[in-house]
Formats: sequence, C-alpha cells, structure tokens
Amino acid sequence: MKEGGRKQGAMSPCAACKLLRRRCSKDCVFAPYFPADEPHKFGSVHKVFGASNVNKMLQELPEHQRSDAVSSMVYEANARVRDPVYGCAGAISSLQQQVDVLQTQLALAQAEVVHMRMHQFSASSNQHHQSVPHVASNSSSQNLYQTSRTLSSQTKSLFGMDMVVDQTNMDHSLWSC
Repeated sequence: MKEGGRKQGAMSPCAACKLLRRRCSKDCVFAPYFPADEPHKFGSVHKVFGASNVNKMLQELPEHQRSDAVSSMVYEANARVRDPVYGCAGAISSLQQQVDVLQTQLALAQAEVVHMRMHQFSASSNQHHQSVPHVASNSSSQNLYQTSRTLSSQTKSLFGMDMVVDQTNMDHSLWSC
C-alpha cells in the first residue's frame, strides 16, 4: 500500500525528489501530491513552474487546499506544454469556438424542424379545408388563430431542449500527461 506517495517499508522517493535527484525526507511537501508512479505529473509542473516556485506555493497554502492547487498546476502545465503561448486560455478559446459552432448548428436544425412542421401542418390544414366547407368569413380568422396557437405550443417544447456535446472527437484530456 502507498502512504503519502511512498511505499510502506521501503523509502521510495516521490516523483519530485526522484526527478530532482535528492533524498526524499519524511516531511517532503511534494510526496503527497507527486507519487513515484506518476513522474510525468511532476515533470511537466517542474518544466513550467520550477520546483522552487511549486515548493513555495505549496508551503504558503493550507494543507486542505494543496491538492486542488496541484491539480490546477498540473492542468496549466500540461496546457502550457501543448500550447506554450496561450496555455489554458487557448484550450478555453478553442472550446468556446466549438460551443459557438454547435449552437449555430443547433439553431439551424431547430429552424429546419419548425419549417418542416409548419409545412406539414399547412399541408394537413389544406387537406382539412378541402373536405370541410367554410361556415362564415369569421371562421378563417379563427382557423388562423388556432393554427398559430397550435404551432406555438409545438415549438415551445422544441426550443426548450438541452444541448448535449459529444466530446469523443476532442483531443485527450489536459489532466493526463
């Protein structure tokens, strides 16, 4: 079993101490967050932030916030390794562009569905008008009113849909090394 990034019994150095080629002390600030079996995790963080800066950041934080800070540093470091200029901002911008494109596609698909329903409704309405004789001139305005109410109720549920994004085509996660 592992405890704090080290194996019990054997004093295996954490990934940070192994990369920095130093002895891993019992109270090593890196050990709980950079286990020996995940060397790339510390490698990318060290490459972007530097071991000294990471050490300072972790020591300045309360222990209950350090895990989240390490996760953020790993994410930012992996983003910076992939895109040295923009880092996380580049990933966010790319995702925002994808959201914009998908929202446009969704709006077009919804408009097409509404158009098809209106066409279908008008076709069925024309068939109904041919088989039913007109009672009075006022009935055409009533029919128009009922038609618009029917279309309105049909399209309300259409525009209330939630958008689901399939992320299988996206590159691998920035959380992994």
